[in-house]
Amino acid sequence: MADGFPGSVPVRDSKIPHGPVLAFPSASWASFISELKAERRA
Repeated sequence: MADGFPGSVPVRDSKIPHGPVLAFPSASWASFISELKAERRA
């Protein structure tokens, strides 16, 4: 995950630093992280 891209969140496999990037809208990424945190608390 990288910062500094307004409106999107680019994500890449850290084991392959020059590999492909998936870009998610910021709101979708925030929702995804919220769901992960909710599952962790359950």
